[in-house]
This record gives sequence, structure tokens and C-alpha cells, in this order.
Amino acid sequence: MLAERTRIVGEVFDHAHDMADAGLRAIIAQIPAYADRDEVFLADVHDQLTRLCRTGLAALLDHRKITADDVAYARHAAARRAQAGLTLVDYINAFRLGQHAMWQSLMNYAGASEAGREAALSMVVPLTRYCDLISTQAANAYLEFQQYLSEEAGRDARELVETLLDGAFPERGPQYATAAAHGLGTDEPGTMVVVTGRVLDATDSTRHQVSAAIARTGVNGLRTLSVVRGGEIVAIPALGRNGSAEDLCDRLRDTGDRLRAEGVTVALGVSTVAAEAAQLPAAYQEARGALDLLPQAGGVLALPTLTPLRYLMLRADDTARRLVDTRIGAALADDLARGGMLTATVRAFAEADMNLRAAAEHLRVHHNTAKYRVRRIQELTGRDVRRVADLVELLVAIDLLAPPGATSTRPSR
Repeated sequence: MLAERTRIVGEVFDHAHDMADAGLRAIIAQIPAYADRDEVFLADVHDQLTRLCRTGLAALLDHRKITADDVAYARHAAARRAQAGLTLVDYINAFRLGQHAMWQSLMNYAGASEAGREAALSMVVPLTRYCDLISTQAANAYLEFQQYLSEEAGRDARELVETLLDGAFPERGPQYATAAAHGLGTDEPGTMVVVTGRVLDATDSTRHQVSAAIARTGVNGLRTLSVVRGGEIVAIPALGRNGSAEDLCDRLRDTGDRLRAEGVTVALGVSTVAAEAAQLPAAYQEARGALDLLPQAGGVLALPTLTPLRYLMLRADDTARRLVDTRIGAALADDLARGGMLTATVRAFAEADMNLRAAAEHLRVHHNTAKYRVRRIQELTGRDVRRVADLVELLVAIDLLAPPGATSTRPSR
């Protein structure tokens, strides 16, 4: 049987190019990602099939065990496939088809004789081990190179963020490509905001988890540039030509809610809209300032959704809060404990341009109920919401005493 086995192996070894031809035809026919490649790429695949076949068969002829060093070239080829953009599924499938072609060639040269079949069967175990070895080596090399590409992309992203926060757009190179992939710095007009974030009880893994979640949060189908920068997260979402800062902020709130449901508490500050790179350093400081205004419980403080009045109230100190009339402060505190019904009425009355009937419709209550609430507000605070000065004083007090995450006084029109 040894002589028959040596004959079969020798025949396949000498005709390895024919085996590679058959394997390449099968790969092209069954894997579209390979069928679209140029001749240079396909010649590399053909050479790889030939070498893998001869390496395994040479070890059989020499009666020696194959080591990882014997198939080091397969790792280099795997890296080339990863760099070419092939998916791991397609790559492993191509490996399978190449192995099938080698087995088919062995069976063809074994012939129909009993001695040939027995010799072929005697090679099943060593060749299966060989196929397992090269498959494992190739898959590991592919994944290692993918990890390298990911780290390189992460490095480019971090360097791009530093460039943008210095107030400049890259003009060429990897940073330019990364910016373009995120809708930043292209020829099309567009706007941006800066988002800064912190994670409560953070570890490196949770920071990267949050950064990845923010990267998936964008508008106009754009992926957001987001990186971990020391102990903070910095993101620069592009709004694009028709993007809305309000829509982005809503999506960031949804992202924060999802992370909280997963046990990760995050605080996010969002800057005003920047129209050019030169405005990004100031936008970054705005986002950090907004972040500092959030409570320890986290949340999202988005400057694009605030009125100037609400922002000033958030920045107010304790002196401004002590200037609030004690009757107003006590009434608002009691109302907050009861669910905020009177506060909501004041806000609705202001948003309805002091039209009580429209405010009642907004609150979905009867007109007489709204009238009762207005009288009750006057009794508790000494302020008449139908007077502009009194209404403004109540709104200021509401914003001064409200927690940072409370609804702003921005009209809903």
C-alpha cells in the first residue's frame, strides 16, 4: 500500500497546477466576491492553492509532521485577503473549496482499484489534520489583520479628533479619508456639533462600549466620529446638508436610555452647531461646560435644544436662586412634589402666547380647569400669569429651580 500511496501523492504533486485550476474555477463559480477580482488577485489565489497542496503532499512523501512554520506563507496570504476586503466567511469558504479540489484530485489519481482506494483512505487522517492546521492558521491570521486594521482605523479617528479640535480639517491622507467616511470636511456644505461624555463607574471597556454606541447614533445615515479620549468620550457628529441638531439630540437621548437599560449610566453634553472647523475648539468647550451642568445621575444636556434664558438659568449661581420670592419657591417645590401640574400650566400658558383656551387644549383639560389653575397659581405665588412681568418672573423661577434634565421653556411651535 505504501508504494500505491507514494504513486498517488506523486501524481497529485506533479499536477498540483491542474488541481489549483479546478479549485480556482470552483471558487469563482461559487463565491461572487472572488469572481469580481482582477487577474493579479486570482493568480495569487492560484499560487496559494498550489503551494498548500504541495506542502501537505510533500510532508506525506517525507513522512514528517507539518508545523505552523511550514505554512507561514498561508498567514501572509490571509492578511492579503483581509486587506483586499474579503469577508471571513468568503475566505473560509474558498479554503473549503480548495481542499475539496485536492481531495477530488487524490481520488481521481487513486483510480478504481482496491489498492488505490485503500491508499487514498490511509491519507484521510494526516491530510485532515493538515487541512485543520492550515484553516486555523489562516483564520487566525485573517482575524489578527482585521484587528490591526481596526486599531489603525481607531488611531486615525483619534488623530482626526485632535486635528478637528485644533480647528482644522485634514486635506489629505488617512485622516482625510476617515473624515470623509463620517461626512466631515467634504465639499458639500454641512454643520457639526461636538459631544462630550462621561461614564459613571467607568472602565476602559464601558467607555469603548459607550463610544461605539454613540458612533452608531447619527442623522442622514451618517456614522458619527466617536473616540475615547483619556477619561472622556468625544464625538463630532456631522449633521449633513439637511440634518437637524434636535433630531440628533433626540437620538442621543435614546442611546443614553438604551445604555442605562444595559446597566451603563452616561452623561452627555452637546455643543451648539458649528459651521466650520475653526468653531470646533469653542464647541468642544461648550460641550464640556454642558456636561458639567448635569447631575451625577447622568442624562443629556443639549445646548441646541435650549433657549438663551434656559441656558442662563442653568448657569445661574446660588445667589440668583436665593433671589426667587419665597412664596414662589415654596409653591414650586410643593407643586413638584405633587407632579408639577401648576408648573406645566405656566409653561403651557406662555407657549400659547397667554391664550388660556389654547393652553387648555395643549394640556388636554377643560377651559374651566385651566382657569381654576391660573387662580390657584395667583393665590399661592401672588403673581398673575396674565401680566407679562409676573409671567416672566414665574418662568425664570421655574427654570432656576428646575433640575438640569428638566424640560426647557422653548416654545413647542
